[in-house]
Amino acid sequence: MKGSRKPGLSAADERARFDLPSDSALTVKPIGVVHSPYTWRDEAPRQSTVGEPQTGVIVLRPGMQNTLASVLGFDYLWVLFWFHHSHGWKQQVVPPRDRVKRGIFATRSPDRPNPIGLSAVRVLAVVGTRVRIRGLDLLDGTPVLDLKPYIPAYDSFPDAKAGWVDALTDPGPDHRYK
Repeated sequence: MKGSRKPGLSAADERARFDLPSDSALTVKPIGVVHSPYTWRDEAPRQSTVGEPQTGVIVLRPGMQNTLASVLGFDYLWVLFWFHHSHGWKQQVVPPRDRVKRGIFATRSPDRPNPIGLSAVRVLAVVGTRVRIRGLDLLDGTPVLDLKPYIPAYDSFPDAKAGWVDALTDPGPDHRYK
């Protein structure tokens, strides 16, 4: 029926299909590891900007000594990492401070189909293959997949909407702490 297209999708979008083989898999090799004061999930803040900022260090694997050249000029780095304490995943979860189930991709839950995380951390020092960081929410031993510079002109969208989070007028308790 003409005109029955879903708002926001083009005709090409509607025809697009998931066309990767069902057994597709990717191999990821960690570039480093996090040394953090946090050893358990419940100790770490739910976001890197929540609570009193703590310091830690990212140690890159041997042979990566030249990869940190020019990093010291950046205030922040994006850390892409593997949630190595993930407990599997569900399609919907109740986020901390909320009372409603949300689709996993509308949350920052560490329990994801591919347990990949992203945190912005402050760079304090770079020495050899070590980066001293502050404001982390990462557990000790977290495998680091990649580091990317945080660039405010590209990475900051101060007027962006935050979906259901914007509507939290009466946030529930952080149910991680029962």
